[in-house]
Amino acid sequence: MRKYLTLSISFILMLVVVSASFAQTTRERSMKKARAAADQSAKATRVFEQIMATHERSIPRDLLDRAEAIAVFPGVLKGGFIVGGRGGSGVISRRVANGWSAPAFFDLGGGSIGLQIGVASTDYILLFMNEHAVDSLLNDKFEIGGEGSAAAGPVGRSASASTDVKLNAQILSYSRSRGAFAGLELKGVVIKPDNEDNLQVYGMTARDILTGANKISIEKMPQGVRVFPETLMRYSTHK
Repeated sequence: MRKYLTLSISFILMLVVVSASFAQTTRERSMKKARAAADQSAKATRVFEQIMATHERSIPRDLLDRAEAIAVFPGVLKGGFIVGGRGGSGVISRRVANGWSAPAFFDLGGGSIGLQIGVASTDYILLFMNEHAVDSLLNDKFEIGGEGSAAAGPVGRSASASTDVKLNAQILSYSRSRGAFAGLELKGVVIKPDNEDNLQVYGMTARDILTGANKISIEKMPQGVRVFPETLMRYSTHK
């Protein structure tokens, strides 16, 4: 009897140790994800602020005010030999009643075939100009140039005269590479939610974060990710 009691106690102690180890691993993973989310939001914020600071070559404010959602994908890598591709990650916030939503995490990718060699890092900014564009984005996989109609976005203070031509586009796209910022017509680029990160950071999928009545208020967002919607609010608070 004493032998069985000893075995039972040993088994219980082993379960306690395993449970404690699992809980610690889970906490460490959550903390790592939170730091990565904060870093991603900070990078996206820096890109957006740097671009908007160059007034003569920035995104026109009236277009920001019309946008339903804004995406920033910093440091997307593009390269290859003969068969090329691009890949990166970023954040997307949607306009809400009092500003902008919590940034949802997305991945950007795409491929191309042609004579090419080398690697380049490019920042992308996408303006989703209506609710239909945002709804399409929330599918499992959204292809620009496929489901989504995109156009190169105009830049600078004098761009207003040309923006009327762009108003039928669901998405206005921009890129910055080697310091040069301009509108860019994207095709064959696939955007999909990174719901592993979204669930780790918010306990919600991208669809839940960006739609519905229960969007996360800025006070309830994790501290590290608030910088992105707070920055968007400085440049556009209404539509």
